[in-house]
Amino acid sequence: MNYILFDDKTRENLLPLTFTKPTAELRFGILSIREKWEKHLNAKLSYLTEDYLSEKYSLQIENENILINGSVCPSPQLVSVISNLQPNQALVAETSIIACHLDKEGVRAFNGQHTSDYQRDEYQSELLKISQPWDLFQKNGEAIQQDFDILTKDRNSASISSTNMILGNDLFVEEGVSMEHVIINSAKGPVYIGANVEIMEGSMIRGPFAICNDSTLKLGTKIYGPTTIGPHSKVGGEISNSIIMGYSNKAHDGFMGNSLVGEWCNLGADTNTSNLKNNYGEVKIWSYSSNSFESTGLQYCGLIMGDHSKCGINTMFNTGTVVGVNANIFGSGFPSKHIPSFSWGISNDVKTFDFDKAIKLAKVVMKRRDINLEASEEKILREIYNRTVKNH
Repeated sequence: MNYILFDDKTRENLLPLTFTKPTAELRFGILSIREKWEKHLNAKLSYLTEDYLSEKYSLQIENENILINGSVCPSPQLVSVISNLQPNQALVAETSIIACHLDKEGVRAFNGQHTSDYQRDEYQSELLKISQPWDLFQKNGEAIQQDFDILTKDRNSASISSTNMILGNDLFVEEGVSMEHVIINSAKGPVYIGANVEIMEGSMIRGPFAICNDSTLKLGTKIYGPTTIGPHSKVGGEISNSIIMGYSNKAHDGFMGNSLVGEWCNLGADTNTSNLKNNYGEVKIWSYSSNSFESTGLQYCGLIMGDHSKCGINTMFNTGTVVGVNANIFGSGFPSKHIPSFSWGISNDVKTFDFDKAIKLAKVVMKRRDINLEASEEKILREIYNRTVKNH
C-alpha cells in the first residue's frame, strides 16, 4: 500500500510554523509526525500539500493509496483501522477526514475536506491531533511518552557515569552521550537523550523531556517538562514546556516557557519570553487564518517563532508573541506581538529584510551545520516573502 500524508485546513492554523513545511514535518514529542507514521507503518510516506511546497515535499501516487491527515499522530489501534479501509472509504472524526483509501483519480481530486464524497467510517476512540499551535506544547507530554515507548521497546539504555544523579526509572540514553554531574528526574515523565548529545555539568532536567541527536545543553541549564529539544541545537538558561524543532540555538541565559521555536533560529543572550500576563488573563495571539488576534483560551502561552528567525541580545518578548519566517529582531523595548515574516528591526522602526540578504544569512547559518540551502528551499522562502512582505 502507498501512504500519503495530506494537509487540511489545520495547516493554516499552524502558521508560521508551517509556512516552510507540511504539518507532518513538525516535531511533536521526540519524532516528527511523519517519522511517527513511518515507524508504525514501516513505510516511506509522501505528501499532498501546498503547491509551493511540493517540489521539496513531493507526492508519490500509486494505483491504491491511503491518505492520512498530517495533523494526526498514529497509535496501534488507529493504524489497524486505517489499514483495513476499503476503496473510497474515509475514516472520519467529527468533521475531519483522518484517512481515506483512494485510487489515482481519487487522489488527484482529493481536497481534504468534503467527507460526503466518501463512504464514512466514524472513528470513536481518542486521537492525538494538533489543531492549533499551542496543542504542540500542551500535548507534548503525551507525545513524548508515546515516542519513548516505541523508540525504547526491547532496547537497553547506554550506560552513564556515576557522577550523575538519577531519580526515577524512565531514562533512556542513546550511544555517544557525554554527560557528567547532571541531575535528571524521570519520576514525573520519561527522559530521552539522543545519540551524541552533550549535557554539560550542573544541568538539571525534569521530565517529560527529549533531547534529540547531536544537541547540547550548556552549563547549568534548567529544564522543566514537557519539553523537546530537536536535533543539532544548543540550549542554555531556563526552559519550561516548550519545543525547539531543531537546528536552532538558545544557548545563553534567559527564560522561555510555553513556546515553540522553528528550525534555524537563534535567540540572543538573555532573551526572555513572557508566558503569563500580569493580570493572569487569557492570552491572545496572532492568527494567520483570521488575520487578527484571537484568544487561545490559555493562561500560559509564550513565543511562537517561524523558521530562520533571529533576535538580538536582551530581547523581551511579550506574552503570546508570534514571529514569522526569516525575521531579524533587535533594538530596545518590547517588540510587537505580531512580527511578520522578513521583518528587520523592532517596534515602530520595522523594515523589510532584503530577500537576497536574508538568503545569504540563511546559507551562512546552515553551512555551520554542514548543510546547504537547497534550491527548492530558496523557492519556498521566496514564495513566503512574496506572500507576506505586503503586511509590513
